[in-house]
Amino acid sequence: MNILAPSILAADFKNLGSELKRIDEAGAQYVHIDVMDGQFVPSISFGMPVIQSVRSATKRIFDVHLMVVDPERYIDDFAACGADMITVHAESCRHLDRVIGQIHEKGLKAGVALNPATSLCVLDYVLEKVDMVLIMTVNPGFGGQKYIDSCTNKISALRKIAEAKNLDLDIEVDGGINKDTIHTVLEAGANVVVAGSTVFNGNVTENAKELLAIMKEYEG
Repeated sequence: MNILAPSILAADFKNLGSELKRIDEAGAQYVHIDVMDGQFVPSISFGMPVIQSVRSATKRIFDVHLMVVDPERYIDDFAACGADMITVHAESCRHLDRVIGQIHEKGLKAGVALNPATSLCVLDYVLEKVDMVLIMTVNPGFGGQKYIDSCTNKISALRKIAEAKNLDLDIEVDGGINKDTIHTVLEAGANVVVAGSTVFNGNVTENAKELLAIMKEYEG
């Protein structure tokens, strides 16, 4: 199943509840929440209070992407404030296997994110334990960046590995996704698509519906 995960980092924060309602109406299945600490990435975004405050605004899956140093410190807190799944960066975890287990112990789905320059080989001994792998298709920290073309082969390679291992693995992509590049990532094997400005710039509902229609074309 192909899943659209609009990133609220690009939403209108004055009207965040209304923005969530619009993507609900369009049919987006996830809400992608980018948490940045100003250390792992240069930017600072938002944390638990914001997530908790908007949890009641939608029943959609809260897909929380932790771009933070030592994310194991915060798993319990993000679970408590309403996360349904938590994705951590392999680059930020001293003990990645332990953190994956920590997320699962809270009853949540666990994802691992990889920056563009990070090899898939870091997943060799944990791939069977994760529910999703997030392939960053830009260097994390800022919205509105251009899709990195070399990531396409990375997506394809991971999908082939998952199929060879007979894994029911979601592959999420985040960065530079628009109405052109979405075709590229879906053809490569991604099935969860994060889109920020492409959804929230302009008519939110219509933008999301257009992306969802494209994604529907790739469902076999």
